[in-house]
Amino acid sequence: MIEKNNKKISEKKDADAIYIHIPFCDKKCEYCDFCTFVRMEKEYRKYTDYLIKEIRMYPKIKYDTIYFGGGTPSLLPVAMISEILDELDWSENAEITLELNPTDMTFEKLKKFRKIGINRLSIGIQSFQDHVLKFIGRQHSSDDAINVYKMAREAGFCNITVDLMFGIPNQSLEDLQRDLNILQELKPENVSIYSLIWEEGTVFWSKLQKGILSEIDQDLEALMYEKIIDFFEKNGYCQYEISNFARIDDEDKDVEINEIKKFEDLRKLQKNAGRHNLKYWRNQKFIGVGMSAASYFDNNRYSNIRTFEKYYNLIDEKNLPIDKNTIEIVDEVESEKLKKMLGLRLIQEGIEYFEDEKIEKLIENGLLEKFIIEKDNFINKKNKEFEKNECFDKNLAKNFYETRIRLTKKGMLLANNVFVEFI
Repeated sequence: MIEKNNKKISEKKDADAIYIHIPFCDKKCEYCDFCTFVRMEKEYRKYTDYLIKEIRMYPKIKYDTIYFGGGTPSLLPVAMISEILDELDWSENAEITLELNPTDMTFEKLKKFRKIGINRLSIGIQSFQDHVLKFIGRQHSSDDAINVYKMAREAGFCNITVDLMFGIPNQSLEDLQRDLNILQELKPENVSIYSLIWEEGTVFWSKLQKGILSEIDQDLEALMYEKIIDFFEKNGYCQYEISNFARIDDEDKDVEINEIKKFEDLRKLQKNAGRHNLKYWRNQKFIGVGMSAASYFDNNRYSNIRTFEKYYNLIDEKNLPIDKNTIEIVDEVESEKLKKMLGLRLIQEGIEYFEDEKIEKLIENGLLEKFIIEKDNFINKKNKEFEKNECFDKNLAKNFYETRIRLTKKGMLLANNVFVEFI
């Protein structure tokens, strides 16, 4: 059990995902509020050593997903990433993701990452338009982004996710369309595309307060989002989360998204989805290590502290480097609330339907919709019932189907209005 003095931790092994925060960057992007530091190469060695010490404080777990985020994890030497991986045990088909930027990568380094076990890349491109990249303070060009993507393919990576942004003040619908056209050519397995968020404390926020920048028109932002949804729907992608789209492989294109009746079919369409982030949205347990990393472990949610000195000192004292002010105990009521709120981000899965006046109102207003799907264990149980009864009672079949609810297209555009009902 986690305690506020950080001295105890459960030996439970109810998490199978780990997030590893690497806080180093070449340059701080003007919109970014993540815990990152620039030009700190001298800190790489010590930070890696302490990351390993923190990992050792948790129970030994066989992980299903491992995610190196940041910051820019690919700035670390391959040998240091390898040392971290050596501390971890993972399943045979584990998803092991590394975030990278287009400017810090060579073909040789990509091949080395592949060799040590990285099997999925998350490339922070944000835009393929040079004037947009310059505006948000990115160092790479459109050509850099396309080249690193192609290099990754040549290096053997067959699972790549691309990060893009929309709703940027100097970005037009035509700029967005050009970005989408390039994606159509590249065909990454996954695309994460988020609208710009004005975070307090960032350069962008400061410029907004001073009147140097202004937020994009809300109607234009909504048009951009609708264009994104329509594009991916027409180009063989499944929108499995509000801002995430998974490429549907050729062998699975016979499954019609709007005609899904089984979870089995749903899994086919989401085969290229990011498994690690799906665990977050399904309210599953995970461990986070490194400065500022969040965890959901042993019925507690908490985040690590954000300064090197405190991070190192707490670990030296044999304590987890948790910011005690962030510890939240998640009881059954809170867990159920989180499950509903996070689960509604999943566009295809949604959540199990339950009777509630608020839910009925959201359905009536066209923000949520009901759908029926066959449960995972239906086939096996049905076959057993056939063996027993020689026929299968239709009333009994109801036990193997479930009614669920999910966001409509209108609901996606007004998602915050829906989520607030679950707070």
